[in-house]
Amino acid sequence: MNTSPAQKQTRIPSQTRILVQAAAAVCEEKKGHDTRILELDPVDSGLSDFFLVTSATNQRQAVTIADEIELRLKHNFGAYPNSVEGRRNGEWILLDYVDFVIHVFLSEKRAFYDIERLRKPARPLTPAEFDTELTTVLKEKTRAVRGKKTPKAVAKKPATAKKTRPAKARKSPAPKTRARKPVAKPKARKTR
Repeated sequence: MNTSPAQKQTRIPSQTRILVQAAAAVCEEKKGHDTRILELDPVDSGLSDFFLVTSATNQRQAVTIADEIELRLKHNFGAYPNSVEGRRNGEWILLDYVDFVIHVFLSEKRAFYDIERLRKPARPLTPAEFDTELTTVLKEKTRAVRGKKTPKAVAKKPATAKKTRPAKARKSPAPKTRARKPVAKPKARKTR
């Protein structure tokens, strides 16, 4: 059964797409190289819907990218990774968020493992392509929701005579009295 990309997009929750987009934005901000989003085939992938793959030039940059992704997703969306692998070594850091997995490689390790080749059925996207697809999906969903919510004619109840209640008499505030200052007693003079 072949499904079109539009059908695949509607199956995948938009929250997952937003999280992947936020993680890709962090990769771009932290100067990750050749950032790719792989939309995995549901039959082949098992649990995950996306792989986000990016490269770093050194171990410190790889750890920084992974840390910033984890921090940003935690603070902005309340999303925590299910597991994190490879942070100590810094050559290949894997952040597993169940619905998507983030791989931060050193450039030479990425070329060696060639994860994009291993996932041939996956559809590779750049963050810009992914962003445009996400906005179109969200616009379609918004149109669909707005189309379903048409204003219903509300039947008005017949006007009835309102019962009037007698106005309550307000109590006037008690007159304010001034507080009296205590009178100072004259001091007794000391006699010598």
